[in-house]
Amino acid sequence: MALTPSTMAPLGMSAPTFRLPDTDGRMVALSDFAEAPAVLVAFICNHCPYVKHIRKAFAQLARDYQAKGVAVIGISSNDAVAHPDDSPTKMKEEKAAAGYVFPYLYDESQEVAKAYHAACTPDFFVFDKNQKMAYRGQMDSSRPGNEKPNDGADLRAALDAVLAGHAPSTKQMPSIGCNIKWKAR
Repeated sequence: MALTPSTMAPLGMSAPTFRLPDTDGRMVALSDFAEAPAVLVAFICNHCPYVKHIRKAFAQLARDYQAKGVAVIGISSNDAVAHPDDSPTKMKEEKAAAGYVFPYLYDESQEVAKAYHAACTPDFFVFDKNQKMAYRGQMDSSRPGNEKPNDGADLRAALDAVLAGHAPSTKQMPSIGCNIKWKAR
């Protein structure tokens, strides 16, 4: 595991489009969420200890904000050949075990992760109603072993601001986690 921070893509960037399969084989596209007041795209995976650390709190955050109309999408871009724990079959098992109620998509080509400038898991991106990036970075300051609250404070503050029609604070901290497992080229 290589500890990797978010790249902190530019605020105001348009959400890159995608059309990817979910854990049931159904194709899901960014355009499916055109009417959402906010879109949260989370690059996650099954095996990273940083994702495992936040999975329960993230599942709850997703439920809380989906109830407010936010579109929540999880994407795994890891090379499943080199990391079979991140295969689509294992993703389906993880979705059920974690209690994820949002689409969990597989980015086999890894092109979506590159378009979003995703670097690690977890890596979070919040887009406003016009699908412009308003937030990128950490869910909160909690990390495995640091004893800080795993409450989603940073991500919740960003989503609350966007839902209220405001820009989140520009003081945004990078997420830190396992690097995305890129395919050898």
